[in-house]
Amino acid sequence: MQQTTKFFLRALKHSVPHLGKCMQKQNYCNFANHYYNRIRLKKYHLQNKSKISELARNVPSRSFSCKDLLPIKPENENSHSESMDAFEKVRTKLETQPQEEYEIINAEIKHGGFVYYQEGCCLVRSKDEEADSDNYEVLFNLEELKLDQPFIDCIRVAPDEKYVAAKIRTENSETSTCIVVKLSDQPVMEASFPNVSSFEWVKDEEDEDVLFYTFQRNLRCHDVYRATFGDNKRNERFYTEKDPSYFVFLYLTKDSRFLTLNIMNKMTSEVWLIDGLSPWDPPVLIQKRIHGVLYYVEHRDDELYILTNVGEPTEFKLMRTAADAPAIMNWDLFFTMKRNTKVVDLDMFKDHCVLFLKHSNLLYVNVIGLADDSVRSLKLPPWACGFIMETNSDPKNCPFQLCSPIRPPKYYTYKFAEGKLFEETGHEDPITKTSRVLRMEAKSKDGKLVPMTIFHKMDSEDLQKKPLLVHVYGAYGMDLKMNFRPERRVLVDDGWILAYCHVRGGGELGLQWHADGRLTKKLNGLADLEACIKTLHSQGFSQPSLTTLSAFSAGGVLAGALCNAKPELLRAVTLEAPFLDVLNTMMDTTLPLTLEELEEWGNPSSDEKHKNYIKRYCPCQNIKPQHYPSIHITAYEHDERVPLKGIVNYTEKLQEAIAEHAKEAGYQPPNIILDVQPGGNHVIEDSHKKITAQMKFLYEELGLDSTNAFEDLKKYLKF
Repeated sequence: MQQTTKFFLRALKHSVPHLGKCMQKQNYCNFANHYYNRIRLKKYHLQNKSKISELARNVPSRSFSCKDLLPIKPENENSHSESMDAFEKVRTKLETQPQEEYEIINAEIKHGGFVYYQEGCCLVRSKDEEADSDNYEVLFNLEELKLDQPFIDCIRVAPDEKYVAAKIRTENSETSTCIVVKLSDQPVMEASFPNVSSFEWVKDEEDEDVLFYTFQRNLRCHDVYRATFGDNKRNERFYTEKDPSYFVFLYLTKDSRFLTLNIMNKMTSEVWLIDGLSPWDPPVLIQKRIHGVLYYVEHRDDELYILTNVGEPTEFKLMRTAADAPAIMNWDLFFTMKRNTKVVDLDMFKDHCVLFLKHSNLLYVNVIGLADDSVRSLKLPPWACGFIMETNSDPKNCPFQLCSPIRPPKYYTYKFAEGKLFEETGHEDPITKTSRVLRMEAKSKDGKLVPMTIFHKMDSEDLQKKPLLVHVYGAYGMDLKMNFRPERRVLVDDGWILAYCHVRGGGELGLQWHADGRLTKKLNGLADLEACIKTLHSQGFSQPSLTTLSAFSAGGVLAGALCNAKPELLRAVTLEAPFLDVLNTMMDTTLPLTLEELEEWGNPSSDEKHKNYIKRYCPCQNIKPQHYPSIHITAYEHDERVPLKGIVNYTEKLQEAIAEHAKEAGYQPPNIILDVQPGGNHVIEDSHKKITAQMKFLYEELGLDSTNAFEDLKKYLKF
């Protein structure tokens, strides 16, 4: 790994607060489709630890025992009492088996022979070869910030390792603090900056370290600062974006030659180059913003490689131009993507460019030889649903991980010299033999084919009688989250069917797929979701009385709309931080994200067409006295993205409509549960309380025995 992010697309990840009601947390080192926790091997139960160069042959497959951030101390077997409950027995059995442990990593970076990471409540570093041992140097104690359960979200090391900067957050808030620690015999905190989003180091002509960072206020990121430390301290504003619908973020090209200042909204971008060797010089504009044109920039050998949607078709394509002639008229087409292709990421090497792609709902890696423009396309295993990128400074290898909702990540490495892709070998995860993954399509009412990804147990008999959990998102051009989640694994092991519906409005099939599901085409996503569920039922996957639906954030729009339009398709629904009051939210310009959201939902305040269209699907506007499925809503008290007020308003209107209908029809009304969690974060993905509450709700609503499921869940979650 190296201190720069893998590529500008992942650098965009830290602009998540400005991408709207779509993401649960930032991870400045990772873009991809939705947030993926990095998972690393914490403990080897082998005599010899394999080297990375031996990855393809000697690293065993990872099992599926997830652990929390802090290392688990081994327990004394003699200390267990006879009265130990079932959970303790399961955990004891699990921990004594010869398998590997995983821990969730928030931030980790390699630089100059050291690994920088969080250990307990401290920022630490250790020599690379000792990264998995307890031999580390404490650089800063996070408890000095007096925050509630702080964690390190991102780390950047200055080029000559005189300083390290780290962004620190808490699970209950989206606000962050960037600390700068001077590295010496006795490390000391040199400075701290509040509300920092992105940040990068460069070195000027006099070998002085300069930190550029963006300042975030009310979820908006418009200001860029630069600071120096030591004897020549300064902190000055470098740039301010005047248009409130845009945000700014920083990305350092992989070769550290340029720092890019990226100014963008959901449809348009503009990039300025800051010379990594002369950071005090004025920045150079690549191309002035043109509405509808998106572009991102990398650099190699005095050439800029530009990923952009300019030209026809309006999907991403790779172009290049000389670094001293960056304007759009000089861009030459270098590589085009196939139709229905989503560019997940790109990595630049000395002689190669690697594209990570999703084509027709399957994953591919394209390796482009920059010397001869050759292209090698590699189709990845069909079980894989998502990439986890590995920051990497090795010019000979391109490592990455593949994952799915029910399978922990597996390591792969493309070796340029051999021209081959190597995967870790060893004992296969048992889920590969006990479950099945299917790719299907549903025909929407306008004839559009909508992809679905389905998981179920291999030996399941009579799938029509099995419970079904459907997932949907469909907004912002973002892919439906398909990273590994232990509770999803547990459900499949317990006989559930999981179905991920990649409806329009999302990004699974490229930019046009998003365009066909936003603004006055948002109802396409609702039609797609309805078609997916009906297709599943017609193909023998479950039935309405056993069908449940799960959505978070902006996915709540389609989920809530389906509950209004076709409640008979569902038995129960779980929503997390759901966006349900689209009309009133988008008419309130005092909210921090309203102006940035206009390109997705429209402007009901000034455009009557947009207003009337939103009224047609807005969940809060279409509640009526009828039979509804049971609904469990998790909300967060101080959520700035999806205000609690709108969720409470929706819940109250829904309860009134249900009560009216139940009184008239004389039936037992469904359960409508609003669980308001404290804190100001948007979504807390790894909350054990939330996970268990949602699973308990689903099992109870379907009248299923959850004993086995919760016993299995305890293998993954540390209660």
